[in-house]
Amino acid sequence: MIIVGLTGTIGTGKSTVAKMFADMGAFIIDSDQIAHQVVEPGKPAWQAIKDYFGQDVLNEDQTLNRKRLANEVFNDPNKLQQLNSIVHPEIFKEDLRQVEEKRLIDPGGIVIKDIPLLLEVGPEVARKLVDIIIVVYCSPEIQLRRLIARGMSEEDAGNRIKNQIPVKEKMQFADFVINNDGSLEETRQQVQSIYSQLKRK
Repeated sequence: MIIVGLTGTIGTGKSTVAKMFADMGAFIIDSDQIAHQVVEPGKPAWQAIKDYFGQDVLNEDQTLNRKRLANEVFNDPNKLQQLNSIVHPEIFKEDLRQVEEKRLIDPGGIVIKDIPLLLEVGPEVARKLVDIIIVVYCSPEIQLRRLIARGMSEEDAGNRIKNQIPVKEKMQFADFVINNDGSLEETRQQVQSIYSQLKRK
């Protein structure tokens, strides 16, 4: 089984690329989805967050109020560290469980982990988490245009892009780069070519 980390920066089109890989037969593990799952009401991470941060970070229906929690940890490194120490182990556990589940289905399969912040943990750590790194690239102009089309203001979109490691830097650590500036068909051809190479491995 090959574990592939799919990353990029916001608005480069990672989700589109992940879906193309899925259509070709790859397993997809979505780290954002896992991050949401592990803090659902009643889960251990949810309980620990409630115990540490109090009822204030919950909505009326007991789900996590992400905005309030973000404000709480934003300017306090200790609280952020505490939050990460609660959530990250649970994310790793669920991630591992999903990998093993896929391994049982197809021991020779390809697992694509959609991890937006894969390289933010540092290239050395990233290499321990995955066998292959794929970075999805598009030009800053197209990135900005896509985010505005999603309903963000130009200022918000610009700030979100600025707060992430530039995609050009991420490309230095990639085994494969997918240029997503062109048409969907052009992107699909690149995905197909990479998928064929991964199958051969």
